[in-house]
Amino acid sequence: MIDIKFLRENPDAVKENMRKKYQEHKLHLVDDVLELDKQSRNVKQQADNLRANRNKLSKQIGVLMGQGKREEGMTLKDEVNRQAEQLKELEAQETELSAKVTEIMMQIPQIIGAEVPIGKDDSENVEVERFGEPFVPDFEVPYHTDIMERLNGIDLDSARKVAGNGFYYLMGDIARLHSAVISYARDFMIDRGFTYCVPPFMIRSNVVTGVMSFAEMDSMMYKIEGEDLYLIGTSEHSMIGKFIDTIHKEDQLPYTLTSYSPCFRKEKGAHGIEERGVYRIHQFEKQEMIVVCKPEDSPLWFDKLWQNTVDLFRSMDIPVRTLECCSGDLADLKVRSLDVEAWSPRQKKYFEVGSCSNLGDAQARRLKIRVNGEKGKYFAHTLNNTVVAPPRMLIAFLENNLNEDGSIRIPVALRPYMGGKELIKAEN
Repeated sequence: MIDIKFLRENPDAVKENMRKKYQEHKLHLVDDVLELDKQSRNVKQQADNLRANRNKLSKQIGVLMGQGKREEGMTLKDEVNRQAEQLKELEAQETELSAKVTEIMMQIPQIIGAEVPIGKDDSENVEVERFGEPFVPDFEVPYHTDIMERLNGIDLDSARKVAGNGFYYLMGDIARLHSAVISYARDFMIDRGFTYCVPPFMIRSNVVTGVMSFAEMDSMMYKIEGEDLYLIGTSEHSMIGKFIDTIHKEDQLPYTLTSYSPCFRKEKGAHGIEERGVYRIHQFEKQEMIVVCKPEDSPLWFDKLWQNTVDLFRSMDIPVRTLECCSGDLADLKVRSLDVEAWSPRQKKYFEVGSCSNLGDAQARRLKIRVNGEKGKYFAHTLNNTVVAPPRMLIAFLENNLNEDGSIRIPVALRPYMGGKELIKAEN
């Protein structure tokens, strides 16, 4: 959510930002909110004037009563009571108008960064850099669930009977590999100075609307019926929510946290849930990283965060590349976003395994995450990035570490988490 003062002073810039994001259908919101804001400020001024006048009259009543002028005092008291009713009506109008302003402001996208390329959708995202050489072996690379099934590592049929499409049972060494990757990612981030955290896996609605747009909430979140609780789609939600309605000393920043959680997503409007794949699913686990920092430090932290993910994947012998997300592919709260994609030898192309985002002060403004600095209070900046998210990451791992005989190489960095194993092989 942008600053209403900025919108008042720069309505054309806000509209141009909407055009860059291909959201011309929202242009009217700028004029709508400016008119409501004008009405709100006018009503507030009337209410403030009325309060000041009531205070003045109340003092006069005391004086008159002290002078024995009861009749005059009672007349003024009646006027004070009348103004109290009028003030009550103005305060109700003020509350209603303020709520309407906030509702519209939450639909107006954040001003995107100057680095963001202009494009309509993810097909126009721009490749930035490649890390590691993409490799295609001289033998056929099977589909990822076929690799897992040959290693007795997945049971999709039973999961479909128990929960439907979009769920799975991981078994044996593949399940162990899944947990090993999460544990390795946890220690990897701790070694880089991040504080480890296991957050709540459910959050209240005020946190949901504080960390994401209405469109994202509708397409992603599962609501707990009869409760003001939602299952998290990523631990970033509850991690940023940890700082709701807080004021921090400037010298305490930055806060750098890495978190583990299960994640739950409806995947509404997505390309569908595969019956035989684990690329897009309703439930998965994830290691995340978040930063709460001073505004001037967020560009530096943005580069540090995505580099962490690149370094982690390269330590497991997986080639990756980074993509700068274009304007039309940015969610409304994001200033800038960079996707990390892993190489798929089977498909001979890259696919997304993580996303790094700088949200500026959008989440902090909604959640009231403030900093007490030398020049007064201001809103912090928040950033988040995927460290690793199995089982999607497992697809890249299995394909890039597959041997011709069907066994899987275990990179050196991961072997301590796999009991020293160098290979995963079929049992028979």
